[in-house]
Amino acid sequence: MSRHVTFMTIDDAAHYTPQERAAIVAAYPAHEREARARGIPVLGSGRIFPVAEALIACEPFRLPRYWPRLGALDFGWDHPSAAVELAWDTEADVVYVTKAARASQQTPAMQTLTLKPWGEWLPFAWPRDGRRETLEGAGVALARQYSAHGLNMLSRHAQFSDGSVSVEAGLMEMLDRMQSGRFKVFSTLADWFEEFRLFHRKDGQVVKLRDDLMAATRYGVMMLREAVVDPAEFRAARRPAGQSDPLGAFR
Repeated sequence: MSRHVTFMTIDDAAHYTPQERAAIVAAYPAHEREARARGIPVLGSGRIFPVAEALIACEPFRLPRYWPRLGALDFGWDHPSAAVELAWDTEADVVYVTKAARASQQTPAMQTLTLKPWGEWLPFAWPRDGRRETLEGAGVALARQYSAHGLNMLSRHAQFSDGSVSVEAGLMEMLDRMQSGRFKVFSTLADWFEEFRLFHRKDGQVVKLRDDLMAATRYGVMMLREAVVDPAEFRAARRPAGQSDPLGAFR
């Protein structure tokens, strides 16, 4: 017997007007609203990102030409391969997740076909270990396969500037940005939010199930310093008069 689980939120109930949906949500007790309106299970202290979805979701918009961008990959096979694009507002130090893709049993060649339209110039961060089913070091081999098919892979695996690769440090960096308003996600990225809602710990350990886009996002945040501006866009752009550049986007 095959099974499929579909996640829906009250926003998918198109037979209600926005005003009616808002009234329904407001009628729930505050502590039940995310569970009842968005299907977010009550995971208590187990949630890795105990942040209200409304705090990080934003409507898609046209990105300024001068914002640096970075892609990030999480390799997979039976569990999905996943990729995100991050855009960095260096003026306000806000990171935006602007694109997301997730698919199972796709070769590097197939996934590259999906990702190259994001921009052949776009650099991609990638994990040290590659697929969990493979031996240590396979990440390098997989990165070379993606590179051979034309994806612009960074020369070294995702790591902090000091060379460390701590998962917890990456998660805390993401959480700190979420809680301080410096991390936003386009509201149309349904797969990303599905993982965000269910991302949790059990017995203190991160549950590595349907966490592929979360992992890719973490790699991107770790390597944010490698984000670059689209060369063609940069040449066409004009920096607004008087705009400061504290994080060096124009250097």
